[in-house]
Amino acid sequence: MRKFVVSLVAIITLSSSFLLLNVEAQWLQTDGIYGGAIFSFTVKGNDVFAGTNLGVEHSTNYGLNWVRTSLSDKDVKAMVSVGNYVFAGTSGYGIFSTTNNGANWIQTELNNRSVISFTVLGNNIFAGTWNGGVYLSTNYGINWIQTSLNNKNINSLTSIGNNIYAGTDSNVYLSTNNGAIWTQTGLFNSSVKSLAAYGNYIFAGTTFNGVFLSTNNGMNWVQTELNNKSIYSIAISGSLVFAASDWYGVYCSTNYGANWMQTSMSDKTVFSLIKTDNNLLSGTVSGVYVTTNNGVEWSQTGVNNGTVTSYTINGNNIFAGAGSSGVYVSTNNGFKWNKAGLNNKTIYSMASLGNYVFAGLSTFGIYFTTNNGVNWAQTSLNNKTIYCLASEGNTIYAGTEWYGIFRSTNYGNNWVQTTMTDKNVLSLLISGNNIFAGTDNGLYISSNNGANWTLTSLTNKYINALSILGNNIFAGTSEFTTPTGVYISTNNGLSWTQTSLNNQTVFCFATSGNIIFAGADDFPYGRGGVFMSTNNGLSWIDKNQGFVAKPSVRSLLINNNNIFSGTHMYAVWGRSLSEVISIQNINTEIPSSYSLGQSYPNPFNPMTNVKFSIVNTGDVKIVVYDVQGREVQTLVNERLSAGTYEAKFDGSMLTSGVYFYKLSAGDFTETKRMILIK
Repeated sequence: MRKFVVSLVAIITLSSSFLLLNVEAQWLQTDGIYGGAIFSFTVKGNDVFAGTNLGVEHSTNYGLNWVRTSLSDKDVKAMVSVGNYVFAGTSGYGIFSTTNNGANWIQTELNNRSVISFTVLGNNIFAGTWNGGVYLSTNYGINWIQTSLNNKNINSLTSIGNNIYAGTDSNVYLSTNNGAIWTQTGLFNSSVKSLAAYGNYIFAGTTFNGVFLSTNNGMNWVQTELNNKSIYSIAISGSLVFAASDWYGVYCSTNYGANWMQTSMSDKTVFSLIKTDNNLLSGTVSGVYVTTNNGVEWSQTGVNNGTVTSYTINGNNIFAGAGSSGVYVSTNNGFKWNKAGLNNKTIYSMASLGNYVFAGLSTFGIYFTTNNGVNWAQTSLNNKTIYCLASEGNTIYAGTEWYGIFRSTNYGNNWVQTTMTDKNVLSLLISGNNIFAGTDNGLYISSNNGANWTLTSLTNKYINALSILGNNIFAGTSEFTTPTGVYISTNNGLSWTQTSLNNQTVFCFATSGNIIFAGADDFPYGRGGVFMSTNNGLSWIDKNQGFVAKPSVRSLLINNNNIFSGTHMYAVWGRSLSEVISIQNINTEIPSSYSLGQSYPNPFNPMTNVKFSIVNTGDVKIVVYDVQGREVQTLVNERLSAGTYEAKFDGSMLTSGVYFYKLSAGDFTETKRMILIK
């Protein structure tokens, strides 16, 4: 036995050379819900690259379709291309470069700065940093030298001829000698977020003061007609100048800024613009849009980083409310999504009643469809913000902003306001004859269809989510910006107890059998994600394996043995439900020592159980190997609290034989053997 353990350790160390038989259990991002914050663009030949809050996307057809590159876990604020190189400036991690269109990225020497702007002059690359000024590389990013403009936020850079312009928080600087000397231009007291140059024209986009123009190398500046907006990006194509604004979309000038017209994109925050042949791309807070007619019409392209706020199931279809991108539908259990109408509308809630699917919108009330989103009609509740929907029997309830709760008994044709008329209603739950309403100052209950409401003892909190499991009611809460976690009531809402998930802002729940899942916010940073409890909230298990970062989870759905999490900015992620619930906490008492039990039954076919105990909270991993030391399956890969747990192992996809499972927890490791007989 000792001989085997030594050889096993050697094999595990070299396991990367073996073919893995099974991918680690984790969340995987689904396909098709488009959106996300697009901060920057660059073009290299026929290739377009977009820097997003979740890495770099690559398009080979001028931005119509996108594929995520291997730089998929960084916040990319700036991009530029030089020759065969593409550079990405990130928040906190400096600059990465690729020479194979993003298949591989290399972190450059400038690796500890937040890089927020680029420009190129000949073979020289200039990088603008946060609080570090301008850096210069003359060898494609291998080395970087800080220029004399060295202690400012460089929000924007542009170059033309031998001139380099740098936009800071207070003015524009000019260098005519590759950054050796910088001179302040005549634009004072403006935070310059964007710069662009063409011929003798230099444009500066500022915060709150719109666009300025200089025709004499920055000596003098004139404020243009677009004078009261924050301008994040400027793109020039001949005599056409485009300006991307905060909240008000894209503006266009056909006479070098003398006059401006708002394009049909008029209600979005646009961070970035780029011209590619006949297309103009805009990077918004909700994805990439393209126009082929200079802004007369815009179409959303595919970048998979949307915000998903709500779900509902109707027959074999799953509907998702995708933030400001409208409604999407999946016909294959949630792993591929397609547009289903209400484009460019902000969706907060969804519900189903018969063959009706309802969508609760910001500002525009409630819409419904009876043909899976081909057509939508607005109901008579048409001028409110609808935070939540709940349906049972022939009745649907709508929780609104400021106006309390409305009720319809005829599929939304008519609505009656209940006696709750002046509350922000964030969540609704129907349980038997009771209706629970979560507001921004506590939880209310009605036992007579909303004719009367009583405030429960759960007061002075935002009740973001409600769920029921058996005889227990769960409430996901927060206090303004203070996370307060999950509360439980075992007596129909009369009294409430805070569970051990007590330092999170919880937005949503989902239940399966005796298990409840909670989706949490990522504020404060580093929290967030999905948590699971198998003992009514006495303890919670972190279930966030596979997320590139712990996201803010806004909605959860369980369907056909899969669980889906709708996130803020990162779209929909899916995972096998049976795999997620394979581990259960069976005793919360702190054990005296770490231990790994013998699997039972043993031998087994095809299921067996593995019991283990951990003394301290920390990362725990149990990996199953075959007799050759090849990794078969990661059984547990969680951050667990101290206690005793049991995990299920399914060997139905394996052949008969001897297998080994190894527990790693802190400095403790132990390996045991089990036998599969079929």
